[in-house]
Amino acid sequence: MFDWIVSIMGTAGPAGVAFLMLLENVFPPIPSELVMPLAGFSAARGDMTLWAAILAGTGGSVGGAWLWYWAGARLGEDRLKRLAERHGRWLTLTPDEIDRADEWFRRHGRIAVLVGRLVPGVRTLISVPAGLSKMPLGAFLLYSSIGSLIWTGILAGAGYLLEGEYERVSHWLNPVSNVAVVVLVLIYLWRVVTFDRRKRSS
Repeated sequence: MFDWIVSIMGTAGPAGVAFLMLLENVFPPIPSELVMPLAGFSAARGDMTLWAAILAGTGGSVGGAWLWYWAGARLGEDRLKRLAERHGRWLTLTPDEIDRADEWFRRHGRIAVLVGRLVPGVRTLISVPAGLSKMPLGAFLLYSSIGSLIWTGILAGAGYLLEGEYERVSHWLNPVSNVAVVVLVLIYLWRVVTFDRRKRSS
């Protein structure tokens, strides 16, 4: 994957960074923790400016987030409730939990989107409840852009400052991402196992 990322970035420059970050949000196995430090390293080497790398990464990231927002909006709360009635255990959701989650997201959605864009393993997922709850698209794009700009700026800036040692950044952040994914899987399994208990209490 590393050589493929290097090839796209070397051929397309900032457009390649935007494309890779779009894919990262649609297909999470492509790690932003590798793409953006490499973009910062390329900027330090003079292949592009640092701001071009950051803005391209942010644009691609927000584009991918919008696709998941759109998917959530298309699914809709009513359809999700019907799915929860039929397949609630594997969705780990009851209709009542959907109502409570929707109420919470309507109160805290903007901060949830902003902070969520900074958390590995959550960055993509946070867009779906934003779409489900019909969060205004303008607000979603604004807060998603702010969070994405901070995230891509930190990673690209680290790659720029470390130059040839940018791999240290990916070596440090990749384990963090892996831990986040493992935690999410464990939470999912716990919710599957405890589904009947939660359904009786809801």
